[in-house]
Amino acid sequence: MRRSNAGKRSISKILSANDTGETGGHQAGILVPKQEEILSFFPPLERRELNPRRHLIFYDDQDGRWELAFIYYNNRFFGGTRNEFRLTRMTPFIHQTGLQAGDELILQRSDEGRYLIRYRRARQAGRSKDGVLRLGSSWRVVEFQH
Repeated sequence: MRRSNAGKRSISKILSANDTGETGGHQAGILVPKQEEILSFFPPLERRELNPRRHLIFYDDQDGRWELAFIYYNNRFFGGTRNEFRLTRMTPFIHQTGLQAGDELILQRSDEGRYLIRYRRARQAGRSKDGVLRLGSSWRVVEFQH
């Protein structure tokens, strides 16, 4: 699948208890909705391939390096049941930063193409409606701020 990465340089998600592991359940990463506005942030994946993935390097504000994986679990089209996008390998970042349900995960891409990862605690995650495309899930597209 070919998508343009132009335009949407920053997305965010309000984390659920399931995302942070607070429920004790096991899941394969954070579910990414299929809306083009969110998917266009990530590099394209080859949908004709079984469970295609891209490993992405994100940097935090302290220049820490985090390797995350963007995966399309598409085995439904290969005799299985799954048809969903996930962002995996998040557990170390979530644990080291102490993120909890209600905190906001912010993913950005700089003008140079560098991936950045940030967060805001629930008490700091004010919700501005200016320039924000709100979607049905807790993911949203946000204006890129220099």
